Amino acid sequence: MDKFERLAEQHKDVVYRQMIRVCGNREDAEDVLIEALLKAYRNLDQLRDTAAFRSWLAKIANRVCWQLKEQAALAPLMQLSELEEGGGHEIAAKSISMEAQLDADRMKRQLRQAVQELPPPYREVYELRDIEELSGEEVARKLGISLAAMKSRLHRARALMRKRIDATLTR
Repeated sequence: MDKFERLAEQHKDVVYRQMIRVCGNREDAEDVLIEALLKAYRNLDQLRDTAAFRSWLAKIANRVCWQLKEQAALAPLMQLSELEEGGGHEIAAKSISMEAQLDADRMKRQLRQAVQELPPPYREVYELRDIEELSGEEVARKLGISLAAMKSRLHRARALMRKRIDATLTR
């Protein structure tokens, strides 16, 4: 068994369980994990320390999950594009592209707003860990808190973010 297979076998279950929470269902979590493993395999040369494999794989999987959610949000627009026929097709494609860009911009604004609305202790941890992608130890050291406190705050911050994002998407 090669190095990648050992690492993947060791960490895939933990990342899968995390993706169930992030993606919201087992089917998407499975798809995300498979895609994340493929991306990790292709980019294994970028991994500096094998001890960080799980967090690295989880970051990749989080990005894949967000891309999947973004694609799902844009699916109705893409279906409209497929229904277009004849001469108006090119014009419709341009307007869909513009609409898709507006939707993406709106999503970014809503995400930024959700981060800003987090209580300061949670926002600090969330920004450092999930946005700046610092390790848990680095975040704890930088904020002068224990690793356990950092993990607790991060868990609460992520839960609040999921709640705010879900509320935004169901409006």
